[in-house]
Amino acid sequence: MLYPPRLLWKKTEIAGAGFINLFLTSAAKQQVIKLVLAQGSNFGCSTLGQGLKVQVEFVSANPTGPLHVGHGRGAAFGMSLANVLGAAGYKVAREYYVNDAGRQMDILALSTWLRYLELNGVHVAFPANAYQGGYVRDMAGLIQEAHGDRYLHQPGPILESVPAHEEDADGHLDALIANAKKLLGEGYAYIHNIALTEQLEDCRNDLTEFGVTFDSWFSEKSLFDTGLVDRAVADLEKHGHIYLQDGAKWFRSTHFGDEKDRVVQRENGLYTYFASDIAYHLNKYERGFDRVVNVWGADHHGYIARVKGALTALELDAERLVIALVQFAVLWRGAEKLPMSTRSGNFVTLRELREEVGNDAARFFYVLRKSDQHLDFDLELAKSQSNENPVYYIQYAHARICSVLGQWGGNAAELADVETGVLGGKHELALMNLLNDYSGIVESAARELSPHLIAYYLKELAGEFHSYYNAEQFLVPDNGLRLARLALITSVRQVLRNGLALLGVGSPEKM
Repeated sequence: MLYPPRLLWKKTEIAGAGFINLFLTSAAKQQVIKLVLAQGSNFGCSTLGQGLKVQVEFVSANPTGPLHVGHGRGAAFGMSLANVLGAAGYKVAREYYVNDAGRQMDILALSTWLRYLELNGVHVAFPANAYQGGYVRDMAGLIQEAHGDRYLHQPGPILESVPAHEEDADGHLDALIANAKKLLGEGYAYIHNIALTEQLEDCRNDLTEFGVTFDSWFSEKSLFDTGLVDRAVADLEKHGHIYLQDGAKWFRSTHFGDEKDRVVQRENGLYTYFASDIAYHLNKYERGFDRVVNVWGADHHGYIARVKGALTALELDAERLVIALVQFAVLWRGAEKLPMSTRSGNFVTLRELREEVGNDAARFFYVLRKSDQHLDFDLELAKSQSNENPVYYIQYAHARICSVLGQWGGNAAELADVETGVLGGKHELALMNLLNDYSGIVESAARELSPHLIAYYLKELAGEFHSYYNAEQFLVPDNGLRLARLALITSVRQVLRNGLALLGVGSPEKM
């Protein structure tokens, strides 16, 4: 039943200038049970976003090797954030930006070719700043298996005009790349494509298994192929924001709050990463998104001013771009800090982490802190089946409720119209208060780009349920009280399930 307004609160209280506290009656609190049971998986959803189009771009790691546990936090955060925004009424598009046109991919292609030469008995000293991981040898093996010695060349031409490594490590690498392109011709594009395809597919599979999916995988190369990079730089030049110095084109980013001006086109005519970033953001705006959310590693903080400055220079509304910074997670096994360097090949992959602790623990632990805060990922805690493990604690609450309902043996649908007026105990009122808070928590998480608020809430809700479970019996002789308590815990189960789903975490019925 619906209660008249005068029965919804028991008193009001002035709480400072402009604020009034309203104290709800038990009857008002009890209404939430019927609401949860009626709305089911839609409980907590709202129209806050009013259907506005929001793009969330996240992960976007260079496809130069397997994803490591540092990337995992951005993946878990980005997917959870997209889910929360969707629940809050935004129309969300999830995107992965594929860096398939830059120097890092050239380094990976070179690394793969040098390992291929090794497999064919040709030795060229492998640069320390090339990609060292075993996956590079695996790709080289695929090329050898398919083409034998087709791409074989001797050390002389490969090392021609290459600076000594000790003198100029980057110059050494760039010269090796240039010689590889010259010697291999069209074969270089094949090796480059093999490296890109293999690593991108591995990345896609890894993320899909982690419950992280995208609506689009956007190619950086397409920005060059369509001429958008040329157009973006030309537009900046037309508006007077580009100047020439030492043969290079510079963007006057200091006019927009950056610490120094930035090169967009080098003296050799090649565009910088920043130039393609400008074009990419121009493309996002031209696709009509009302809001663009970039999930970046905290080490990209310095990029914010220059990218927003470029948007302003292009006469676009830079406030539509929101940056969510994510600190890399630090993985610990006991007192040992584990490494995460893709270039050196010495790292723990996301796949290895998932296999050890499970997807649920990984997804939850990654969003347990605000994204821009440091996160220590405790492997031993994530694997433990104890109340100290927050994901276990929450899932156990869900499983306990399933167990009680199983013992009851009735049809949960029958609970939708149960009279709940008998629920007035301390734990019952606390649970109903928390259920009433859920929709507001989802909206706050959406406004603040903070899915960790959902994790905090679920811990509190699970904790209050466990206290209730330990203090009261549910399957009591009194039929009215029994059904009311079962309705309450069924609504708690639904909200636990809804919140866990937003975080990409499962809701097991048995543990």
